[in-house]
Amino acid sequence: MLAIAQTETDDLDRGATSVAAGGERFCALTREVKPVAELMRFVVGPAGEAVPDLKRKLPGRGLWITATREAIEDAVKRNVFARSFKREMKVSRELAAEVERLLAKSALDALSIAGKAGNVVAGFAKVQSVMTEGHVLGLIHAAEAAPDGKRKLNSALQRNNQSQNREIPLIETFPGADLDLALNRPNVVHAAVLAGPASETFLARVARLMRYRSGNSPDSISAAAP
Repeated sequence: MLAIAQTETDDLDRGATSVAAGGERFCALTREVKPVAELMRFVVGPAGEAVPDLKRKLPGRGLWITATREAIEDAVKRNVFARSFKREMKVSRELAAEVERLLAKSALDALSIAGKAGNVVAGFAKVQSVMTEGHVLGLIHAAEAAPDGKRKLNSALQRNNQSQNREIPLIETFPGADLDLALNRPNVVHAAVLAGPASETFLARVARLMRYRSGNSPDSISAAAP
């Protein structure tokens, strides 16, 4: 297990190079040690603002907060950033909303890469076809998709879950306009994510976004949850 650099009197890490995948860090809000997958790193920007570091690579000493919207809103209210960095900070009241937008953009960027790699198919008929073949890692509906189309594809998804003995994520969080831009095609209502490294990255980022919104731990949340 990675040794924790922080103490009760030092909430900051020693820089991005000290961050290891699978490691643990200290949440400056809850005062608990947690896996980095459950935390969000922040650094101080050029103007003294709190900058979210989604990729955990920005230079400078970093502060870690539990990666949920509720926790970050609470950290802003309690002035955790200024207290931990021991300096005046420009912390927007909209910081939690900004983090959510960044997480959503990060997921859509990964979807775009998966699409360019040929790992995403769109359109009801094509999605239905690949669902029948059982090669799907995730099913996407636009947030405004009609109930009838969702019901038919969700039935195929349920059959796939049973036949493959695993849970295939159901993703309904993105508006159609965002899916159109990510996949560079018009009127995306339904899409299927197929196997590929970028697809795994997309699903991981969606799970992170859902976790941020819901506040549930990684062990108890699925991107398939409505």
